[in-house]
Amino acid sequence: MSTQALQRAAPSPAALRPRPLRVAHFTNALQRGGAEQHILGLLRHLDPSRFQQWLVCPPELAAQLAPDLPATAGVWRCLLRRPRHVKAAIQFSQWLRRQRVDVVHSHLFYSSLFATPVARWVHVPVVVETPHLREHWRQGWKAHYFVDRCLSRWVSGYIAVSNANAQYLRQTKGIAPGKIRVICNGVHLSELTPSDSGAAAVARRARLGLDESNPLLLVPGRLETQKGHAVLLRALTRIREAFPLTHAAFAGEGSLRAELTNQAAALGLGRAVHFLGRQSDIAAWLAAADVVVLPSWFEGMPLAAIEALAMARPMVATAVDGTVEVIAHERTGLLVPPGDPVALAQAICRLLGDPRLARRLATVGQQSVQRFDIRLQATATGALYEELWRRKMGALVQRREEA
Repeated sequence: MSTQALQRAAPSPAALRPRPLRVAHFTNALQRGGAEQHILGLLRHLDPSRFQQWLVCPPELAAQLAPDLPATAGVWRCLLRRPRHVKAAIQFSQWLRRQRVDVVHSHLFYSSLFATPVARWVHVPVVVETPHLREHWRQGWKAHYFVDRCLSRWVSGYIAVSNANAQYLRQTKGIAPGKIRVICNGVHLSELTPSDSGAAAVARRARLGLDESNPLLLVPGRLETQKGHAVLLRALTRIREAFPLTHAAFAGEGSLRAELTNQAAALGLGRAVHFLGRQSDIAAWLAAADVVVLPSWFEGMPLAAIEALAMARPMVATAVDGTVEVIAHERTGLLVPPGDPVALAQAICRLLGDPRLARRLATVGQQSVQRFDIRLQATATGALYEELWRRKMGALVQRREEA
């Protein structure tokens, strides 16, 4: 049968499968971050009549995500992070067979490195990987991406969270362009309403002992090297020369908390820097900030930037990767080179010293992020699952007919 004839004869998704597609989201991360927020968005917003979903992750992460998991999502705890975790790999393969999973969706390459071979071993029809960001940890032979290209033979499709992420997959990793689909990250825009956060913002500032005379910079993100908190601390010493009452609040947890605390103290900023930990009510903290700062070294598609603009907050960020697809310099925010505390300080001081400019950028920014709705992301992701599944089923039908 010709390809065209096969396509005309192809049954609808409902005819091919009388039940929802069974999707397992796999991550072996131990800490909650942007990729995990991405997973939560899909678990909440994929249509449960079309998709039955599970989260497969280490117990530590399952505990962190538990309060925000929807009742429709299942959880299977699995620590599969090292080659020596053979028992976990066997248990994962048995679980995939038992649940008759149709789609394994791995988040970040290190997760895919373990989940993809297991999924293919037990003949899961569709394997998807979302890399989320550039992997700056690659050194030596790992920077040749040989393993990635070998693994890609078993991956049905890649979801790039930004155009920059897609370019990285094509040009740096050497992934076949036909396997890559750009589906931008999204957030719960309906939960980010500036008009409802006034009282909460005042309460958050009061918690830090601040009033309207204290400019507050908010840096949302994990306390890891990627996020550039150390650069912001060096910039803050310059900012306080022009605006002496300025404070900075770090909303997030991570391995660098002690190091950053010591750096702040060494710079004489101890009382001006606040470590908030991970905040579930990030909207209130965004509303409390005079400027939201994202001094990252690299990003995929920063949810923090989308959330800040949705809350109509003025933003200064580094011109890296997917960030420039969210923030347009001089139109919806200010962009500076990564790792440059002088440029970062100058941009922040510019917004603190020009409230009219800050308001204009924030207003336009709020209008610009409506395209980053989590519902759009979930719809596009679900459509990709079904497309890849139909393609796999069509190939099986064709092989049977040719046999």
